[in-house]
Amino acid sequence: MSAPAVDLTELPNRVGELVAEAARAGEIVLTRDGEAVAKIVSLHSSSRAPRRPGSARGMVHMADDFDVLPDDFQDYV
Repeated sequence: MSAPAVDLTELPNRVGELVAEAARAGEIVLTRDGEAVAKIVSLHSSSRAPRRPGSARGMVHMADDFDVLPDDFQDYV
């Protein structure tokens, strides 16, 4: 689903309405001559779940030789 788009010429008369729409929809794209130039975004987007520290624990694995420099890299150390 794409964000609603509004031409900049409409902004002065519709700021309150557009901010309310952005709060509901997540974002509003502002356009000039049909080209996207800016966005009004919600500070509290309900489309994203809250972050949980440690939720990726156990999903990242490092190689046993992760910190060993390759032989041809010694000139750069």
